[in-house]
Amino acid sequence: QLCLLGFTNIRLHLISPAQTNTFISSTKVRELETEVEAEQRRGVDAVKGVRKYERRVKELTYQTEEDKKNVGRLQDLVDKLQLKVKAYKRQAEEAEEAANQHMSKFRKVQHELEEAEERADIAETQVNKLRAKTRDSGKVQNCC
Repeated sequence: QLCLLGFTNIRLHLISPAQTNTFISSTKVRELETEVEAEQRRGVDAVKGVRKYERRVKELTYQTEEDKKNVGRLQDLVDKLQLKVKAYKRQAEEAEEAANQHMSKFRKVQHELEEAEERADIAETQVNKLRAKTRDSGKVQNCC
């Protein structure tokens, strides 16, 4: 570029001042046009970037809304399941209470049965003693 500037300076000395001003002006116009084109390209790229980020924001917004809906559905499901768990827990407690009551009744009846069997054994023993006594007293009377 230095060589080009040197060559341009040499050319400027060889041509008239009016031509020099026109040359310099046209050079500046070309530089400005190049800068404008570069800025336009950057502007187009910036617009593309903005559109890309807008699409991404829309996607994320949609995903967030879907996530919120899913969270709501899951929370409803959790609430329903918690109600079921409470109901099952209450049923289990009621069943345990009923089982304890039945077990208590069973033990009571079993104890009563054991006492009745013991009384029956005692009564049977007494009956056997009386029979034996009656047999013995019948033998004694038959002897005399």
